[in-house]
Amino acid sequence: MRSKIFFTDVISGLFVLLFLYAALSKLIDFQKFQIQAGKSPLLAPFVVFVTWLVPLTEICIVSLLMSKKYQLTALYLSFSLMVMFTAYIVTILNFSSYIPCSCGGILENMTWRQHLIFNIVFMGLGAAGVLIYSTKE
Repeated sequence: MRSKIFFTDVISGLFVLLFLYAALSKLIDFQKFQIQAGKSPLLAPFVVFVTWLVPLTEICIVSLLMSKKYQLTALYLSFSLMVMFTAYIVTILNFSSYIPCSCGGILENMTWRQHLIFNIVFMGLGAAGVLIYSTKE
């Protein structure tokens, strides 16, 4: 039981670090984030909405992850957001002639393939967190 709580807390902590860092990076250099996202063939029509929605969603998930009461919900949301980010990367890599970079901070230095692997790892962590949390009784 203790190890399951420990692992869900570690996974939650990793998501807190990831989403808080990503959201703050986007908001600190918001204009650059908005310009880069606007160059995406998938996001251009919705750029204003998406560029506010993504960092605000990340911050909301962080606040939920830090509450034991909502930790399971937040783990589901974390996993779901990583699935969406990963689907976006796969779509851009396979169907777009132009691949913009709208990531901030350290993630900006990754290639798209490295970013895909990074996202898949976090998807796995999210799935593991949900499964471990669900069976920790």
